[in-house]
Amino acid sequence: MGTITINGLVCEFEAGEKILDVANRSSVEIPQYCYHKGLSVPAQCRICLAQISAPNPRNDGKLELMMGGKLLPTCSTDAAEGMVVTTESDSAVANQKAVMEFLLINHPLDCPVCDQAGECTLQDFSFAYGRGHSRFTDQKVKQPKKDLGPNVYLYSDRCILCTRCVRFADEVAGTTELMIDGRGNQAQIDVFPGVPLDNPLASNVIDLCPVGALLDKDFLFSQRVWFLKRTAGVDPLTSSGDNIWVEHNQGLVYRLKPRENMGMNTWWMTDEVRYGWKFVHSEDRLVGPMRREHGMMVEASWSRAYKQAIEMMNAEGTVGVVVSPMLTSEEAFALVTAVRSIDGSAKFYVGAVPVDGEDRVFSNAGDAKDFVLRAEKAPNARGVRRVLESMVALDGEFGSFLRDAGGFGCVVLTGNYPSNWVTDQLAKAVAECEIVLIDTLDSSLVEMAGVVLPSSTFAEKSGSFENCDGVVQHFGQAIPGQHASKSEGQIAMDLVELGSGGELTRRPPAFGAQIVDAQPGQVSGASESVNLERGELFDVDAVRVEMGRIESLSGYVGSIVCAPEDQLVESDMEMVTL
Repeated sequence: MGTITINGLVCEFEAGEKILDVANRSSVEIPQYCYHKGLSVPAQCRICLAQISAPNPRNDGKLELMMGGKLLPTCSTDAAEGMVVTTESDSAVANQKAVMEFLLINHPLDCPVCDQAGECTLQDFSFAYGRGHSRFTDQKVKQPKKDLGPNVYLYSDRCILCTRCVRFADEVAGTTELMIDGRGNQAQIDVFPGVPLDNPLASNVIDLCPVGALLDKDFLFSQRVWFLKRTAGVDPLTSSGDNIWVEHNQGLVYRLKPRENMGMNTWWMTDEVRYGWKFVHSEDRLVGPMRREHGMMVEASWSRAYKQAIEMMNAEGTVGVVVSPMLTSEEAFALVTAVRSIDGSAKFYVGAVPVDGEDRVFSNAGDAKDFVLRAEKAPNARGVRRVLESMVALDGEFGSFLRDAGGFGCVVLTGNYPSNWVTDQLAKAVAECEIVLIDTLDSSLVEMAGVVLPSSTFAEKSGSFENCDGVVQHFGQAIPGQHASKSEGQIAMDLVELGSGGELTRRPPAFGAQIVDAQPGQVSGASESVNLERGELFDVDAVRVEMGRIESLSGYVGSIVCAPEDQLVESDMEMVTL
């Protein structure tokens, strides 16, 4: 491993590494627009140019300016032993000011209404490297706003033609929908006629765009980014284990973004996951516990619903339990413990694992890991299966449950799927059973159940998922529980409390206030919140310690991949208290 000096800082590099890569890894700021490590290197924005000196072997290794002092692009120049790189020389600074001036000649002054404001490198670099005023007095070129596809708008007059989006569509997605049309100051990004930007990874161009040109239709004008907090998450919809950020404010989720992890999803995420969180705030959410009384489903307190569920499980016949692969491993552990404390002979099955087509592989530039879109649409089938096999004799997969269901007196069904998961085959299989339903969304099972317990979505809980490669990762809770829902883990703890003769008490959850109702036109922070009836609070860390006492689950202690702490979304806006 060699060393180079960048703006006075000595940095180590590996053979074949570009100067800009070394600077980025060493936290040395060099302005950049067109460069992205996952894409090819066009070296066309020219703002990363630097003055580079290197030892000359023909002159006793003395430092000499390369190319006679001509500025060189750090994004495409290999690092070499003994190099001295500066972006602070007079010529480099003059270049930076010139590039920023040219980029801003036709750029509209609409930062106050631009969705990118607060996370825009054009703003940042204009402040850090620009002139501070415009010398351009002629008429700006106006270019149109374009609808590129289902999820992406293009504000052409903001585009700086870095071509990141074009290269992504060509090199990673492989669908080549985008191109540069026109020449000179009339050049603009566009789609080919009749070919919308609509591939499984299409919305990654929004994250790639360094300015406010490519914007998310779903997030447009919904929230200023400097108000957002972000919580580390793991893909809650497929078996990929892709790392994500859940960005939220005052109890509401606003968007999901990819979280860089070179061993998992590299820099990308699928549109399926990016927009798959809407069920968190769906109108079909189950808002409170219900029980059947005189043949009708009625609202109930948590204590009354629990007691009826326990009575149903204690009645004649064996209890069958379906543990959904959408649950965390800790919740599966707690649920098995709770049901076995009520009926020691209960039988356990892994819930339905949806599969859609086949895995699709997308290649990255260089030696970066391929990105894979997973066909398996459940985040924790392997984790749930491992927990069940470690604690009880797993009685089978979901297909086995459908065959065995007629022999159960009571079935406990957990769902937590992002859409309606109830098939005619399932409804027919459990038609003669007493049903305790633990789910998030309304479905036909609600009218069939004896007790309905509303559960929390992935954004309202913390825990661990085991992906298709057997990697166990932890994720954090982003927002408080919505309505009167509880996590499956808390439901399990409450059942244990009541089943052992205890009583529930009104106590606050471990994470913030429970959101009961957000009035129209108001944010959730202004809505009513209450403390629900609870037993011992479900503590993910404590449950994981219990799991670690079982040899086959010992990996949940110590070797688990933990999530980083919650963060504010990085913004260039200075917050001033008035």
